[in-house]
Amino acid sequence: MVGSRVQLAKAGREYKACCPFHNEKTASFWVSPEKQFYHCFGCGAHGTALRFLMEYDHMSFPEAIEDLAGRLGLTVPHEGGGSGPDPQNAPLYELMGRVTQFYAQALTGTARAGQYVAQRGLTTETVQRFALGYAPDAWDALLSRFGTHEADRRALAASGLIIERSGGRGEGHYDRFRDRIMFPIRDSRGRTIAFGGRVLDRGEPKYLNSPETALFHKGHELYGLYESRVAGGTLKRLVVVEGYMDVVRLHQAGITCSVATLGTATTPEHLKRIFRLVREVVFAFDGDRAGRSAAWRALQHALPEAREGREIRFLFLPEGHDPDSLVGAEGREAFEQRLDGALPLSEYLVRELSAETDITHADGRARLAEAARPLIGKIPAGVYRELLIARVAEVVGLPAERLEALWQGTMAPAPPPAAVRSPPRTRNSAGRGSLIRQALARLVRFPSIAGAVTDAERAELQDCTEAGAELLRRLLDDLRARPIQISAQVIERWRDRPGGEHLGRLLEREAVLDDEAAAAVELRAALGKLVDLGVDQRLRALETKSRSGPLSEQELKEFQMLTSRKTVRNGKSGPG
Repeated sequence: MVGSRVQLAKAGREYKACCPFHNEKTASFWVSPEKQFYHCFGCGAHGTALRFLMEYDHMSFPEAIEDLAGRLGLTVPHEGGGSGPDPQNAPLYELMGRVTQFYAQALTGTARAGQYVAQRGLTTETVQRFALGYAPDAWDALLSRFGTHEADRRALAASGLIIERSGGRGEGHYDRFRDRIMFPIRDSRGRTIAFGGRVLDRGEPKYLNSPETALFHKGHELYGLYESRVAGGTLKRLVVVEGYMDVVRLHQAGITCSVATLGTATTPEHLKRIFRLVREVVFAFDGDRAGRSAAWRALQHALPEAREGREIRFLFLPEGHDPDSLVGAEGREAFEQRLDGALPLSEYLVRELSAETDITHADGRARLAEAARPLIGKIPAGVYRELLIARVAEVVGLPAERLEALWQGTMAPAPPPAAVRSPPRTRNSAGRGSLIRQALARLVRFPSIAGAVTDAERAELQDCTEAGAELLRRLLDDLRARPIQISAQVIERWRDRPGGEHLGRLLEREAVLDDEAAAAVELRAALGKLVDLGVDQRLRALETKSRSGPLSEQELKEFQMLTSRKTVRNGKSGPG
């Protein structure tokens, strides 16, 4: 599949080429048929065939599935038993397409609407690219054109284009959109699923959107996303703005990665959709109070999606400007410089929390720490979360470990003097990374070996506190419950889960073993060593505590149990 888009050259068991995701003269893009995985050693792009289609052709995940299935002559099953996407809604898609054409014709035939578009600085090419139109100033323009029969009127109502009369106006319907510039909202396949309408003169509401329908769910859709995907080039980031006209003007200026939410705040569904396509998102908001409030809401929704490998940043525009006016005044280059200098999520969070309290004294810093706790609690465990905790701890003036322990209510007693501390045990990893990394790498490379791990071995791993242990437990449980055979299946299954990016990086680098049986042996050995490490760490903690006072009855029982456990595993006496 990759070879149909990139000219590959054989290189041993793999293939190589110049990377399609960045400009280079020396081939650093490698494709492994065995792993069903690609990786560029220049820019770091990596993934499976599905990821390649999503990155190279800007496809959504379902579209990539449909594409690959079609190449193999397979049919993708859909909910409801259908064999194609939304077969029951096909008449509504067809109607929305005809209405889009009707509005576009009305724009070219209405001098007043054409003058408004020209005054806003839009070119003919931009108008056509976004299929902009005009809803005539009449109560029945659509009804008279598309609603001559009862079935037609039902379709118009189901599409949100007409409204049933009420309040003494008599029976019947009337057009929802009247005397407005129309912005078709298109899905990932370019089909019109809804409209946004803007008044030409003064009037309320300034913007009117289609209601929720079988085709349109505003909490999931982003205006301009289709246009961004088909604009050409590699889509590396998305810029989220607030208005339809902001998107159109930015695209016209050459910033073709701009999208807008549809009359609603940024939702978790929006962010999930964004991060399926790109790794960086910039929220661009007006600098007024409303813009700052919208930015803070966006941050709160973004926190559960914040993790290593992703960038979430915030841009605040000068007072009195929106993206439409600013790109018109400054031009593309200046606006892109502003985007490049946007605040990272971590700095924006700290700045906002610091602005609400006086951090020059202990009381203020304590308030900031307490305000940050629920926000950071929304971030998945991982490197990014640890770094953000460290950033907050820096402002508060505490070590990161101590701050996190206080947040979790697990503050340990002060450590004993250095003179009586037990020396740290040196880990033997044979120069091949940590035990956790070894175990994860074997599982990703040969996922079927998860079945070689016994229930007892998995149970012993439950109390392991090594970094990455939770990811190892989740991966192991997943592969034991739902066995798979191919590395690429692991990467796709974990693509949007916490830790998925880390597993992908392990696969692209791991080349120690090519034998599945040997990998199974090494996996179980690594798990055994992890258990031993956990036992040793707990025994040392109990020993240290016993030097400063007697152990409780429960702690004594635990000490004896761990000592016996170690004796059984190692065939020798444990520490006395």
